[in-house]
Amino acid sequence: MKVLVVGATGGSGRAAVTALVRRGHEVTALSRHAGTLTADPTLRGVRTVDGDATDPAVVGPLVAGQDAVVVTLGISESAIRVRLRGPAGTAPDVRSRGTRTVVDAMRAHGVRRLVVQTSYGVGETRDRLSTAMRVVFALLLRPQIADTEVQHALVRDSGLDWVSVQPVNLTDEAADEMPFTSTTGDVQGYKVARARVGQFLAAAVEDDRWVGRSVALSGVADASVARSRA
Repeated sequence: MKVLVVGATGGSGRAAVTALVRRGHEVTALSRHAGTLTADPTLRGVRTVDGDATDPAVVGPLVAGQDAVVVTLGISESAIRVRLRGPAGTAPDVRSRGTRTVVDAMRAHGVRRLVVQTSYGVGETRDRLSTAMRVVFALLLRPQIADTEVQHALVRDSGLDWVSVQPVNLTDEAADEMPFTSTTGDVQGYKVARARVGQFLAAAVEDDRWVGRSVALSGVADASVARSRA
């Protein structure tokens, strides 16, 4: 399949690109610094495009001819700095603006499969947060979560074959396994490796069972734990 990854150099985006390449897909990577991916010899076959994911003139031609689009947009700067001063190098509403641009382009070019990383604690999982996480969201992440809520609504209302992927707190641990997945909001702890998220994002491009669903992702503490709960 031909797959466009939007936001391809963030932690989850890079993990998605890596997982898609391993699965044999033809990958196009879009981000402001997508060219840095080619420093990894395993990713040298990836088509990289340095550009703004919120610009229709950039996104439209890239979406044309794809079989699926994966969106992993976000703000990589310190959450404390962003809360106090706003992001320095990224639009504060990059998730919703970029996703709207992608959705419009997909509709225009007849591309159906849309896989978007949102966040656990928005939409259907909003009421599943722990008390501690509610405090963190309210005090530290409020603007970013508000934008992610808008993004999630855009995805659900897109009319496309969408999957909203909702990981809990992300870590940089190495992991090749799939995460614990749930469409009911259940989680196995509040951490999940970005590598595992990338594995699921790539799998969701191919697997029809997740279409039209919000999927919570969390880590699996023990290999004997069941890996999914629908």
